[in-house]
Amino acid sequence: VNHIIRSVTMSRRRADSQGSMGPDDEAMPYSDDETDDELDNSVPLFFFPDVSWKVKANDRAYHQLPEFQKKVFLCFKKSRYSGNAIKTYKYNVLTFIPLNLFEQFKRAANLYFLALLILQVIPEISTLPWYTTLIPLVVVLGVTAIKDLVDDLARHRMDKEINNRKSEVLLNGRFQEAKWRDIQVGDVVRLKKNDFVPADILLLSSSNPNSLCYVETAELDGETNLKFKMGLRVTDERLQEERQLAEFDALIDCEEPNNRLDKFTGTMLWRRERYPLDLDNMLLRGCKVRNTEECHGLVIFAGADTKIMRNGGKTRFKRTKIDKLMNYMVYTIFVLLVLVAAGLAIGHTFWWEQIGSKAWYLFDGKDQDASYRGFLSFWGYLIVLNTMVPISLYVSVEIIRLGQSKFINWDLQMYFAEKDTPAKARTTTLNEQLGQIEYIFSDKTGTLTQNVMQFKKCTIAGRSYGDPTTAKGVQLDRGQPVDFSWNQYADRKFQFTDHALVSCVRSRKDKDAVEFFKLLSLCHTVMVEHKDGELVYQAASPDEGALVTAARNFGYVFLSRTQDSITIREADQEATYEMLALLDFNSDRKRMSIILRCPDGRVRLYCKGADTVIYERLSPNSRHKETTQAALDVFANETLRTLCLCYKDISDAEYNAWSRKHKEAQVTMVDRDAALDRVYEQIENNLMLIGATAIEDKLQDGVPETIAKLAKADIKIWVLTGDKKETAENIGYSCSLLTDDMQIHYGEDVNEKLRTRQENRRNEPLTQRPGRKKTAEPFFTTPGKNALIITGGWLNEILYEKKKKRRRLRLHRGIDFVDMACECEAVICCRVTPKQKANVVSLVKKYKKAVTLSIGDGANDVNMIKTADIGVGISGQEGMQAVMSSDYAFAQFRYLQRLLLVHGRWSYIRMCKFLRFFFFKNFAFTLVHFWYSFFSGYSSQVAYEDWFITLYNLFYSSLPVLLVGLLDQDVNDKLSLKFPKLYLPGQQGSLFNYKNFFISLFHGIFVSLIIFFIPYGAFLQTMGQDGEAPSDYQSFAVVTASSLIFTVNLQISLDTSYWTFVNCFAVLGSIAIYFGIMFDIHSAGIHVIFTSQFTFTGVASNALRQPYLWLTIILTVGISLLPVICIQFLHKTIWPSVGDKVQRNRRKYELELEEEERKRAPAFQRGRRSRRSAYAFSHSRGYADLIASGRSIRRRPPTRGGPQDSIREVPQTEAENI
Repeated sequence: VNHIIRSVTMSRRRADSQGSMGPDDEAMPYSDDETDDELDNSVPLFFFPDVSWKVKANDRAYHQLPEFQKKVFLCFKKSRYSGNAIKTYKYNVLTFIPLNLFEQFKRAANLYFLALLILQVIPEISTLPWYTTLIPLVVVLGVTAIKDLVDDLARHRMDKEINNRKSEVLLNGRFQEAKWRDIQVGDVVRLKKNDFVPADILLLSSSNPNSLCYVETAELDGETNLKFKMGLRVTDERLQEERQLAEFDALIDCEEPNNRLDKFTGTMLWRRERYPLDLDNMLLRGCKVRNTEECHGLVIFAGADTKIMRNGGKTRFKRTKIDKLMNYMVYTIFVLLVLVAAGLAIGHTFWWEQIGSKAWYLFDGKDQDASYRGFLSFWGYLIVLNTMVPISLYVSVEIIRLGQSKFINWDLQMYFAEKDTPAKARTTTLNEQLGQIEYIFSDKTGTLTQNVMQFKKCTIAGRSYGDPTTAKGVQLDRGQPVDFSWNQYADRKFQFTDHALVSCVRSRKDKDAVEFFKLLSLCHTVMVEHKDGELVYQAASPDEGALVTAARNFGYVFLSRTQDSITIREADQEATYEMLALLDFNSDRKRMSIILRCPDGRVRLYCKGADTVIYERLSPNSRHKETTQAALDVFANETLRTLCLCYKDISDAEYNAWSRKHKEAQVTMVDRDAALDRVYEQIENNLMLIGATAIEDKLQDGVPETIAKLAKADIKIWVLTGDKKETAENIGYSCSLLTDDMQIHYGEDVNEKLRTRQENRRNEPLTQRPGRKKTAEPFFTTPGKNALIITGGWLNEILYEKKKKRRRLRLHRGIDFVDMACECEAVICCRVTPKQKANVVSLVKKYKKAVTLSIGDGANDVNMIKTADIGVGISGQEGMQAVMSSDYAFAQFRYLQRLLLVHGRWSYIRMCKFLRFFFFKNFAFTLVHFWYSFFSGYSSQVAYEDWFITLYNLFYSSLPVLLVGLLDQDVNDKLSLKFPKLYLPGQQGSLFNYKNFFISLFHGIFVSLIIFFIPYGAFLQTMGQDGEAPSDYQSFAVVTASSLIFTVNLQISLDTSYWTFVNCFAVLGSIAIYFGIMFDIHSAGIHVIFTSQFTFTGVASNALRQPYLWLTIILTVGISLLPVICIQFLHKTIWPSVGDKVQRNRRKYELELEEEERKRAPAFQRGRRSRRSAYAFSHSRGYADLIASGRSIRRRPPTRGGPQDSIREVPQTEAENI
């Protein structure tokens, strides 16, 4: 209880102290589960969170009591406690067919064809056989259903694999093996080393002393460094044996299930005593047990209630812009179809009244008036003209998307050999959207960076080290790595090229260098484990590990520690230092110190921290301030994470006086942390500066180049991270997202600008507010580039005002914030929760109507990945949660440029070209019926043979356009990457929109006019060579059909940019198939077998032996294609696009690229702006509490990346900006 009161009091103090200053940049903001009321600062002192979740240990029946039941449907109830089985699939055996059909008939075209099928069954209005619609519809629905089934079976398999994992559960007094799905809330489970945690469990005891348990949270946050959890002392002491665990009957009162990964509050009532519980006592589902032989825990949340599942967010059905556009176009075509059919029906009514009813040879014996005949004609024309909405369009689109997905999977340039990870398109429906991305939202840790730290440089007593030099200090252009074989404890993975520093340290002549590395080996909270004769360090953060490893290689080896001593090896001799006090790091202090009694009896304080806090505390007598400051500026410009080191000798009297105050502060019950901070301040002063370190947070390969390329393609990149502000800013510079010519705006500036804009809007007179929306003034009026760096706290302050404010203002704040952020070249949001990441993505989608892409690698990115239009997961890391929720997955951030600029752009161009042509060929085909109706009494008579209508979209014209949709490319992949500006048409949606649709419509109208009227004119009053007139209806149908096939296939040939043997074969093959099938179905043999189905007996052979008709076909095709050729020629010469220019000079650019690859030389890249000490800001709280408590620890070897150079290389020659 005291613990809770203290934490509430502290949070009140922090809130009060901030006052008008705004939110704390270091604090993680509240979660989505908290209400606006909870955000109010007037929290009562004795405020307790909602503790209505009760868990009874070893008592399954307790959780089935009526008080824990919730209503599901009508009078049906079930337990509010979820089972541990998870479900990510959509269908089961019973729901698959109805649910899948329901989803498919949401598509306008499928519903339209179902209605058509019903119409065709009615004999009075059916002008075409019913099977012409049924067969294509069944094929379309079947293909899509099979694809959905395959996807869902994969989800079923994955769920089954997870739910059937084994774990040991305490049942009937002993541990038994059980499947994860059978675990229930209140069960006691036993976990072994390397086991995944099956549910959110309360740690009771472990095989390690003091019930320590080490977990890897890679599946939660992408980080691979270990975190430790601790059981309560009481459970550790009393719950080690199976018998004791079986008798355990505690009652846990805790918060309801929620999605906060960084918070847990509860109490345990056991043996009439209450014990406080917090997140340090919890093992979350998705973590992996490491370095702990076995541990025991009590299940608190299971299955869907676990924090990792709560963070998943809803699975959204994602559709592309083109999909939505296609639906609207289908509606448009349907409206046109109804209007045309209505017009022709009216024409038939008048025609029957004036001509039809008076012509004796048209008498059909039916007593129907003209209006009724017109009504029937309307439905008849709906059926005849139905091919304006092509059913094969959707099947073709699915095939093209499947092909594009396979090309992504097969791309060897996106294959990461180091971890044997290929790129994977996990969904097949979004490929063309990859060519339209405007905003990318990226995680930082594990996505932009490798989360691997390396000690690169340092400055000692004013002299900088780290550049390649000889042992005598002579600078080299390229250095050889130092040979550390003289040091038996050296870490073989550590690389350093400055031989001068090594010789200086080994000689022990430079006392400052000795103190420098001695400090690194003593002032830390790292734990050590001796494993197979090797030292294995386990640090609270990778930065700490990198510094201690550096000291180890230079001969100052941290060997072991106890509660009150540290043993190191210096100059081949072991020395033990008595640890008097450890002043741990926190985000307010930005430094850590250790007070030691040296072997010679002296008391000395060693301190390391951010230069901003260290310089304030230096003694006036401290030397090398200016030279160290200059070195820090150089290191910061190279985007290295810097840290200052200093020391202070303390007299026994001074230490004893301070120690008394320290002990008093340690036992204070009110505001203990603040009291300790005040005591620490009293001793950390008059420090003597030794030097500074510089650590590199390794970026993934190719990140700066990728970001630069994407920026040239006008794609804006936002980084959303849970890291500290300074860390995120430093990474922003190192990956070229932020540049030195950018003006950076922080949360305070943003809030002020938004408040000003709001006041101006409020003060604006109503008379000046126009009805229509005027263009808003820009937020940044000064010229130059802008960047925004904002913390989660400020995001909440800006976007979620308290309830007492008007909601309308909240809406305006959101719009204004997005407008401001979108004016910036780069946006970095730091200290944000998973829910906030998703909210930021939603804001941009909502207010900018932009296509968004999210990329991340941890469970904290899942919500963001699901919210964006496209979700990309980084695989190859140990966490796979992001990959499981993503649409595309690959191993390295750099592959994103190829995914978007090559595959995305090609997919978009191909799909647009395919759709434009598909609509054109169907308009050209269908509207011939319209022109024919003027000469057939508007009687729903078809202009072609029935079999031609059935097979046109299936065999005669589908393959060439399908291959263009699969294989076409305007320029090759290398030129696509060289000229990122080629990506812009996709963002603007300029290759397929309503304008293109109507161009295709008018093109189709023009071609159908030519195809009908030229043969019609040629057939008028004509005599064949043999004296017979070829001007019958059936010969006319053959000539128009032949002209159409030639025109359509030659037209697609004109539009093809990339010719392969397959394209050529498809065009010629389609024409050959047309003639082959036509001669077959016009043969006498098939007419004899199926007399009523095949009525065009001998027509083809008779008509096509007339040269006159061949000349008619040639004239028709020539006139149809000539205007298109002229227009294309004029466009490419007078108004060429970027793509046209690149195509024209393609050979020249390809030669340039080959030349560049041969001559490519590295160019050094350096920044200029001074940036400070990211290490001290980003470093998390250490293991000081653990060390001080005397609890020991065992370690595993940390996973480290291979050595890589700190100097990034960029190509000297940049692609020209067209």
